[in-house]
Amino acid sequence: MTAKPPVPPFNADGAREKVRLAEDAWNTRDPAKVALAYTVDSRWRNRAEFIRGREEIVAFLTRKWSRELDYRLIKELWAFGGNRIAVRFAYEFHDDSGNWSRSYGNENWEFDDDGLMRVRHASINDLLIGEEDRRYHWPLGRRPDGHPGLSDLGF
Repeated sequence: MTAKPPVPPFNADGAREKVRLAEDAWNTRDPAKVALAYTVDSRWRNRAEFIRGREEIVAFLTRKWSRELDYRLIKELWAFGGNRIAVRFAYEFHDDSGNWSRSYGNENWEFDDDGLMRVRHASINDLLIGEEDRRYHWPLGRRPDGHPGLSDLGF
């Protein structure tokens, strides 16, 4: 198994880096790549769905990004300690009818000694928005350095 630095115990810089690396990976919208950051037996709660292991993570993310089009995500560190990190996030996407949404949430993460996430709990709320209310306009992929974060955007 390959380590995914930074590894616990996290300090402030390492926790911020881990959050940005997770954001960058999710913004690729590549389920197989994203799944490599999790242990093979990782356990998730995503809303009311319970997911176990990389194969289920890949299947879940494949379904997610087939419905959530032009997905763009920002994550922000909330708290950290030892092998745990708490984040808040917001992402924007549209459905196949062109209806835009912004989803807000919080995640609690727990890592193994190699820096792979073994537990992820996500609570998420959705808000329909008009296209004029969108705040994420960068080209698909990694959020550019210098683009406002959640606090800067008032989220």
